[in-house]
Amino acid sequence: MTAIAFLIGVLVLVIGLAVSIALHEIGHLLPAKLFGVRVGQYMIGFGPTLWSRRIGETEYGVKALPLGGFISMSGMYPPAPETDAPPTRRSRLFATMIQDARDANAETMIAGDERVFYRLPVWKRIVIMLGGPVMNLILAFVLSAVAVSAIGVAQGTTTVSSVSQCVIPADAERADCQASDPVAPAAAAGIRPGDVILSIGGTAVSTFDEAAAIIQRSPGQALPVVVERDGVEQTLTITPVSTERPVVGADGQPEVDAAGAPLYRTVGFAGLSPQSALVPQPIWAGPEATVQQVGQVAQIMVQLPVRIYDTAVDLFTGQPRDPNGPLSVVGAGRLAGEFAAVDAPILSRVQAIIGLLAALNIALFVFNLIPLLPLDGGHVVVALWDGLKRWFARMRGKVARPVDATKLVPVTFVVVVLLIGMGGILFLADIFNPIQLL
Repeated sequence: MTAIAFLIGVLVLVIGLAVSIALHEIGHLLPAKLFGVRVGQYMIGFGPTLWSRRIGETEYGVKALPLGGFISMSGMYPPAPETDAPPTRRSRLFATMIQDARDANAETMIAGDERVFYRLPVWKRIVIMLGGPVMNLILAFVLSAVAVSAIGVAQGTTTVSSVSQCVIPADAERADCQASDPVAPAAAAGIRPGDVILSIGGTAVSTFDEAAAIIQRSPGQALPVVVERDGVEQTLTITPVSTERPVVGADGQPEVDAAGAPLYRTVGFAGLSPQSALVPQPIWAGPEATVQQVGQVAQIMVQLPVRIYDTAVDLFTGQPRDPNGPLSVVGAGRLAGEFAAVDAPILSRVQAIIGLLAALNIALFVFNLIPLLPLDGGHVVVALWDGLKRWFARMRGKVARPVDATKLVPVTFVVVVLLIGMGGILFLADIFNPIQLL
């Protein structure tokens, strides 16, 4: 049953990723058609075509390798100049690559048809190229809203899950009670698993965090606790004991002093653990989380070469990988499978997979904004360069030729090789040294 759940999780991830790619390309397709550009193909995947159908002037299809997609717009680049300097022996390879790109571009254009991409105003070209990443961002907003607001986030409720029988010192490296350990206040007060806490110290509580905050700031104080047990309200008295607990920062990690020693603070302790439940959050919580993740992913992208190097080192040394580091499609599929197979309520598993799909769309959004060809961000830079060049020409009373981006094909080739190499490292790492989250 666990293996079946794992496979279902992987399948859901693959389908979700394919839908994300399809919507990304629709984000390019719709404004291209709106602005009158002739679109010859809309394809999901690469390699041999598995299925296609022509509707109007556009062929829609699916290819064998579902690792991306593309639309073929007429005249992505201007026609090649009639005369070019003859290539030197060293540049002959690059010249061949440039000519191949020009030939492929020429095949997309029809004589007399001016519905070509490069003739559009700069702002329209930018809208077309940003349409794909923006579609991924919109999808991330929607998925996050579903995961956070429609399904909910796991939170501690006011229903007691377990009651500690003793108070174990914070520096004790054990979890079992000993005869010398004092009885935990909750156990001494008679609180039982299944009790629902209604109020503490005269203050009504609706979440476990609210109850814990009152307990932590009240060491040594006798607090009346109203609980509901078997449908009947009872009032008990609990006196939290003072205990030392590690100081935890906003990132969830223990804080340390200048010497590297853990920091502790004195708080009240009762010995209660809550039952967890999915609690729907306000509708704006999903978008807020998405914006925060965009910033986090952007930081990862800025440090991508270093992160890939660290991943390679971890791969060969066997060290645990950074759970916040980059991963390949294989790693994402593996996580989806683990989320689906974990021993948890089905709704919790669904929420985790939806959250993972939202994170992947955020990654697609940020990654495609990198200002390098062949990524969408690279095409935006070319459009801006072309607009700036024409503006300077107008200022001097001249007419500038459109920017011939085919000359950047050698740079594009290097970028593609680097991306394939980094993808290969992540692929191997996700197989032999996967990220462990569960």
